[in-house]
Amino acid sequence: MSSASSPLLPHDATPFVTSSFLWSSGATLVAAGMTLGAFGAHALKGRPGITADNVHAWDTATNYLIVNGLGLLLVSQHPRFSSHHFAGCAILCGGAVFSGSIMSLILCKKLRFLGPITPLGGIIMISGYISLVF
Repeated sequence: MSSASSPLLPHDATPFVTSSFLWSSGATLVAAGMTLGAFGAHALKGRPGITADNVHAWDTATNYLIVNGLGLLLVSQHPRFSSHHFAGCAILCGGAVFSGSIMSLILCKKLRFLGPITPLGGIIMISGYISLVF
């Protein structure tokens, strides 16, 4: 049971969430989004079974990686939010799950079980941004 002197989530509960971690994570997402976007533009279109809708979904996934990466770069520089215990992890994990599940579904049609996971990644990602309001 929690009291005023012992919060449910202590401030040091996630010590790996530092501004340098968020900066590195953001840079990694941007680089991955750009690299995977180039793959989609050049190599994905020539694969058998890839439709125009698949290419559009791939573009959406890479755009979300880039936007979330830029978001993490900005959050990492904010004096208040660079040590936020939820936002950075939620943006990183949610964005990776959202984009990664879309890309996995496109590359391997047998992974249909990932379909319902995509919106969960989106919800986690959005909750990370919403948590920055408080």
